[in-house]
Formats: sequence, structure tokens, C-alpha cells
Amino acid sequence: MNIRALTGFIDPGSPIEARRIAALAACLQAAKARLEEAGYPVQTLRLATPPPSEMHRPVPPAERPDFARMLEAECFVHGIDYASLGPALAEEADGLAVVPEVLSATENVFTSGLFCDAESGLSLAAARGCAQVILDVARLTPDGFANLRFAALASVPPGTPFFPSAYHVGGGMAIAAATEGAELAVDALRDVSSIATARRRLVGMIEAHATALARLLHAVASENEARFLGIDFSLAPYPEHFRSIGAAIESFGVGSVGSGGSVAAVAFLADCLERAEFRRTGFCGLFLSVLEDDTLAARAAAAQLAVNDLLLLSAVCGAGLDAVPLPGDASLDGITGLLVDLGALSLRLQKPLTARLMPIPGKSAGDEVRFDFPYFADSRVLPLREFPLGALLAGGGLLDLAPRRQG
Repeated sequence: MNIRALTGFIDPGSPIEARRIAALAACLQAAKARLEEAGYPVQTLRLATPPPSEMHRPVPPAERPDFARMLEAECFVHGIDYASLGPALAEEADGLAVVPEVLSATENVFTSGLFCDAESGLSLAAARGCAQVILDVARLTPDGFANLRFAALASVPPGTPFFPSAYHVGGGMAIAAATEGAELAVDALRDVSSIATARRRLVGMIEAHATALARLLHAVASENEARFLGIDFSLAPYPEHFRSIGAAIESFGVGSVGSGGSVAAVAFLADCLERAEFRRTGFCGLFLSVLEDDTLAARAAAAQLAVNDLLLLSAVCGAGLDAVPLPGDASLDGITGLLVDLGALSLRLQKPLTARLMPIPGKSAGDEVRFDFPYFADSRVLPLREFPLGALLAGGGLLDLAPRRQG
């Protein structure tokens, strides 16, 4: 099993203090060496900051593109592959508006917009602002690839090591690991005769790996005066069949991901993650990333998987809409409607969800999608049902939804 990311969380200072980046890099490099000695390949080292407006010295929106450039340069010098500039907050219209400039100014900086959380509710204006960012960022490159580096966040807490969702909230330097665990689900469901056996195998695999990872990372964190936040043990895929969460879902007995039985299969895998005992942070769910999973990409290409299927599965999987190719002429209302529904699910179910949506310029539903990027499989553009938002949803207020009552 690969480690998708070792992520360090830090306030880098403003102006950026190189010694802070150096200290974090040393900690991450030590953790990488320890994990790889134990047989866990580490794909990337990453750094995540607080929301710019909540840094010790806040970074105003107008200064964020330059700040992002300097952060990227410091990360390069110290051997950190990627940085996540913490999210623009719901009340920060100017912070959202500058996101396209931040991404245009950098190549290895990710960022996000937090439009919904349990304390404040769902900001309809921020959801629309995130949708506008997605449409603007799609036009930064001819292939729409820049939206890989932006996500709209609903109820995502600090401390998740997956990008673009990662951000920090105070307390000094911290580290966490993100797993690429889809292959464990594929292995657990291979040649089993009962649901109980499959559950026992998968829970056992998760606990064994998480225990080993936590032991190593806790030791490294202590040696470097950092906090160990935990493992985001998510079943994230890679575009190969043996590392496909779509393949695992179909191995459970589903004819095609999105057809009958899919919710049950996804719920089973999510339930196994929740039964496993380990120190957790972030999502600890399933990543149904269309372009990152060869089975999901193939089902989308065959018109067997729709956006609404993914939204339904988000209700039980714990990650949301990820790497979803959409028509280049997707409307602001169409994207906003998706985000509003995702936020409503997040609030009612008390679960973090994200949307990393990728409108492809010049492409229509059914057109082929191919990127020269090793983490993406070939697929086709998914159709997006387009209807104008009106009445109360067309306003800029707050949708304050309480969690579902139990009993």
C-alpha cells in the first residue's frame, strides 16, 4: 500500500519564515525515510497552511498570489512537493475572487473555498462564489486541468492530509498521512464466500497498517517537536484495476458502479473503515474520484455512471464529488446547484464532503477526456442537468440545517 501524501501543517509566517519551512521539511523527510524502511512507499511530501485570513499575520486577498508564489519557491528549495494555501472562508468574497489568480501564479499550490460548516450553516453566496471560481479556473488552461488544484469544501475540518482540502488551525507544527488504500478493499473482497469474512479481512488489514503507520509517525513527530494528528485512512484509488475502488464495489456484487447495489457496497466499505480502531484524521472514507479510478472512468465513458449517482454515493462514502469531468459550457446555476446539494448532505449527515469539479473547455457531454497525467485515466465528459436556481435558492442568505435527529 502506498502513502499518497505525508502532509505537514504549519503557519509559515507572513512574510514567510524559511526556518519554519526547513523544520517542517526535516520532519517530513525523516517520516518518509522511516516509512519507506518499513515498506510503505511515499508518493509526495506536502505542506498546508491555515486559512490566509486566520494566519498569525493575516494575508489580505490582494497579497495572496505573491504569497503563494513565495510559498511555492520555499517548498521547492526544501524538497516539499506541493503546498495547500488554506481555504477562503465563506464570508470572504474577495478571498474567493482571487483564487484564479493564485492558481495562475503557481504550478504546485492548491487551495479551496469553505462554503459550509456546522457552526455557520451553508452560505448560498459562498456556494455561488465557489461555483464561479470553478468556471473561471477552468479557463486558465485549454484543457481545464487547473481545477485539479481547487475544491469547494463542506464541513471539512482542519488536519486532513488530502489536497486540495488540507488546512491548518494553530497549535504549532503537525503531521498526518493520507493512504492510497483502495487496493486493500480489492484484496479483501477477492475469493471470499461471506460478507462477514470480507469485513473481518478488510478491518484487519486497515488496523494492521494503521497501527504500524501510527507507531512510526508518532515517533518521528515527537523527535521533531511536532504533533501527530493521525491517519486519513481513506480508500483512495490509482488508475489501475488492482487499486480501483470501483473494482472493489463491483467485486461486492454490483453489476456496474452506479447501478443497484452500489449504495450497499459503498456503505459496507465505509462501515469497515468506521469499525477499524486507529488514530484518525480527515475523511477516512471512500474517494470516488472519477478520473483517478480506471473502473469509474470506464463506467463514466460508457454512460453508466452519472453525476447524481456520485452525489447519492456521497451520502454514505465520506468524500464527495472528486475529479468529475463536466461540460465546458456548464452554467453557474448548474455548478451552484451541485454545491448546495452537497452542502445540505454534509450538514444533515454531519460529514465532510468536497467538490473538485472539472469543466473541460470546448467539450460537451460524451466527449472523450484524456490528460497527460499519470494519476488520471481516460474517460468522457459527464452530462450535468441544468436548471436555473430561483426563489429562496437564488438569494445570498444562509441555509441553516441542523443534523438529522436520532430516534
